[in-house]
Amino acid sequence: MAYLGVDTGGTFTDFILFDESTGRVSIHKVLSTPDAPERAILQGLADLDIDTSDLLLVHGSTVATNAVLEGKGVRTAYITNKGLADVLTIGRQARKELYSLQPEKEPPLIPQQLCLEVDSRLSAEGEALATLDDAGLQQLCRQIDALAPRAVAINLLFSFIDDAEEKRIESALQQHRAESLFISRSSDVLPEYREYERGITTTLNAYVGPLMQGYLKRLEQKIPGSRLAVMQSSGGIASAHQAGQYSVQLLLSGPAGGLKGAQFSAAKSGFERLLSFDMGGTSTDVSIIDREIGLTTEGRIGDYPVAVPMVDMHTIGAGGGSIARVDAGGLLLVGPESAGADPGPACYGKGGKLAAVTDANVVLGRLLPDAFLGGRMVLDKHKSELAVADVAQALGMNVFEAASGIIDVVNDHMVRALRVMSVQRGENPKDYTLVSFGGAGGLHVCALADALQMQHALVPVNAGVLSALGMLTAQPSRERSITIKLLLKECNTADIEVQFKQLHDIAEQELREIAGDCNMQAQHSVDLRYRGQSYTLNLLWDTPEELEYAYHELHESQYGHRMDIDVELVNIRLRLLGEKPAFDLPEWQPSAESRERYASVHGFDEPVRVLSREALRINQCIDGPALVTETTSTTWIDQGWRARLDRWGNILLDAINE
Repeated sequence: MAYLGVDTGGTFTDFILFDESTGRVSIHKVLSTPDAPERAILQGLADLDIDTSDLLLVHGSTVATNAVLEGKGVRTAYITNKGLADVLTIGRQARKELYSLQPEKEPPLIPQQLCLEVDSRLSAEGEALATLDDAGLQQLCRQIDALAPRAVAINLLFSFIDDAEEKRIESALQQHRAESLFISRSSDVLPEYREYERGITTTLNAYVGPLMQGYLKRLEQKIPGSRLAVMQSSGGIASAHQAGQYSVQLLLSGPAGGLKGAQFSAAKSGFERLLSFDMGGTSTDVSIIDREIGLTTEGRIGDYPVAVPMVDMHTIGAGGGSIARVDAGGLLLVGPESAGADPGPACYGKGGKLAAVTDANVVLGRLLPDAFLGGRMVLDKHKSELAVADVAQALGMNVFEAASGIIDVVNDHMVRALRVMSVQRGENPKDYTLVSFGGAGGLHVCALADALQMQHALVPVNAGVLSALGMLTAQPSRERSITIKLLLKECNTADIEVQFKQLHDIAEQELREIAGDCNMQAQHSVDLRYRGQSYTLNLLWDTPEELEYAYHELHESQYGHRMDIDVELVNIRLRLLGEKPAFDLPEWQPSAESRERYASVHGFDEPVRVLSREALRINQCIDGPALVTETTSTTWIDQGWRARLDRWGNILLDAINE
């Protein structure tokens, strides 16, 4: 059987193919087609000459993410209790510009005319204070007819205690509109407390659900005979059906694949504590892995909180396509605007005129025009020089100084992002290994490690397509949760176990769609807090006595103190995992003849060695400065660094302390 990982990025669509019968791994890149992402996928399938009749395609998709960030979801109606139609608009009243006297008013996700109220209410204890009658349901159906939305989000107060009313509304709308309406119900999508976060998450699911369903259906039709799975934000894979039904769980689909790939590759080389940065064409995703990939339920996409489990990372608008410009005050800025895939940086020769980070690397000689994408796409150095010259003229300096400035600025952006995930959390970057991947990451890894005073770094094999590789290492998974809100000392263990069993039954049925009849591993955890607090800490499920002790210890470790206050159990969480996939990295074998050449790199009087990664031998050492080229990326080994290739093909970088 063949396994294909596909990561659709803002600039490139990456492929990695694993043939289980031979153990062979093949990689490929094509320019993305943002208007119809499946076109790039089909082109890659054709280029790799893949037989889809016996194929599992694991896909990291940006369809849902882009729809949210660009405000291009479907027309969605929001149904809630009487008096609460403005919850999504009011939100938490957090201001992005605290000191602005005239802050720009952002339009709400759902316009006021599409927010509907029903006469139904539960108390916080689950008592029915008002029940929607048949006349009210009929009136609601007529309102939906008049508004003609493509999707509906239902979010009633305390529906995590009793979901009967939400189910009645869903059933009535289904019978009235049959298949024409996508319905997202909060008691299904996120049965947890906090009506705003639950409402936004449920609404986003409805907002992008029809788009995701349509995209996946088109893709499945064009790859007959294959099985399609989709990477979730939590780092596990789901069936195409589940992905379409719960699209809000795909908003960090691609970046989650990158983290899985970084963890997998680094573990092969014996590293478990990692600071990772994935620098692609449009953005850089930064995360910290302390043996396990961290998950959070406090993530955000754009301006919106998304309370479903997702990998814990920080994203900035800094990539190879990030555009450099000089503002009115003469300050050099880089990003967050990106040249993307079309027209791309100036050196792509597709009409781009503005200088991007890629152009700066070309001008400095760190990115060789004839080695890009293995020579399949030759870069135009002259166009890069012209684009960077415009920036240089505005700054009153020469083209090399301007290019160096662009690199310094984008590096500073990434260093600050890495500090957010490490120093600001009380972690010393020196205790971690910096893992660099993405098409542009290897060009910046030494500079970032130097800025953070890190001694060790790693550029994984196939670093330019590592997100696609990570999708082949991911297990099928489903996450389910529910709010309970009980004092820990009042918890009945047997009752909690029953709740876990109910979540398990739902998750198992969903997971069977992609995992089939296999052994499953369940992880039970709980969210705890001191009574009166707003935020929680997550711990693996145990007896109430052990949990209370562990919570005090964890709180003191995280915040420097503990309190003599009752501990409250807020949510229970289940994570169900299928079997690990068959994918594994083959041991490194050089696939090309060793042909050393030299290139001029700005800042060095003597020409710099250029080596092909495909020709490197295991344990071969390379002292910087040097360039290592490969099909999907280039690694710049700076002066003061030594590189060594390990048995898996990973480049291990160590600072030379003299």
